[in-house]
Amino acid sequence: MRRHPAVTALAAGGTRRALLVHRPMGNSLVALFLVAVLTGLAGVSTNALGAGDRFQGLVRRVDRFLAGPVPDRSSRPTITVTAPPKTPTPSPRATPSPAARRPSGSTGAAPVETREPVATPTPTPVRASVDVDIVADHAAVFAHELEDTWCAVAGTQIVLAIHGKAPTTDAFQRQLARRIREWESRDDSHNGNWGPAAISLALEAYGVPGYEVRAYDSRGLALRDAARAISETGAPAILLTWRGAHTWVMTGFRADGDPAVFPDTKVSGTYILDPWYPWHSSIWGQSDKPGHFEDAAEMKRNYLPWKRPEGRYPDRDGKFIAVVPTVPLAP
Repeated sequence: MRRHPAVTALAAGGTRRALLVHRPMGNSLVALFLVAVLTGLAGVSTNALGAGDRFQGLVRRVDRFLAGPVPDRSSRPTITVTAPPKTPTPSPRATPSPAARRPSGSTGAAPVETREPVATPTPTPVRASVDVDIVADHAAVFAHELEDTWCAVAGTQIVLAIHGKAPTTDAFQRQLARRIREWESRDDSHNGNWGPAAISLALEAYGVPGYEVRAYDSRGLALRDAARAISETGAPAILLTWRGAHTWVMTGFRADGDPAVFPDTKVSGTYILDPWYPWHSSIWGQSDKPGHFEDAAEMKRNYLPWKRPEGRYPDRDGKFIAVVPTVPLAP
């Protein structure tokens, strides 16, 4: 066993004793600090024992502290959509009988038969099942959320990519995430950062205007209205799933009729781009690959009424929330 270096010194009374020579403590402390930092970074990078999650949470809290309180300013309104009244099926109109009249100034001549012009009736639309998806290559427009709280960022990026306004790169997603202070408001998200109104404002900032935040009393109405908007504009809609905690981009649907023609169309499922993919959620399960068809059972399981733990949202609580296009997708 190697001993520490020692020297001898003459003590009082002429006896000698060994004095231990200690090395400077500074180098040891620096070494221990570096080991701790490197070990911590390794734990963060591998998320060992949840170290990565805790580190990201710390970063978010520091960022929120440096940014200051959430701005208490007005934002995009949430528009409540109600179901249209049921309209009766139009009945055929009888063609009026020709009217008989006498020529002017005639007394005994037989009446001259004339016919009023009758407009050609518009044919009744034929109701047939439809299968619509506005995206041909889902992988080309997909962006995975780089952090587990960036679903709205990635969802916005996907919509911009479909519109041809942004790439699907990590660098762009980080740039987009950094701009949230321009759009956040307490009215939209009590915690700050991203809410559905911020998504609408971000889309407009990058050249995609016309997205409205809408609230619906039922899932069926929400999906029908989103499907109608997709059918009319050729642009994707955004669904606030997981009680408002997550973002799905809806690019298409299957229904028993064209929702732009038949107001009582029933949507049986949707084509979805889920920014969470390929991650697994302990609550919601495995995410599906881009462009996966989510049937009625999956929509019922994932697309739930808005309910956020941070407080009340009077115009959203208990309703199904979507961010819906109103302007056609530019060719």
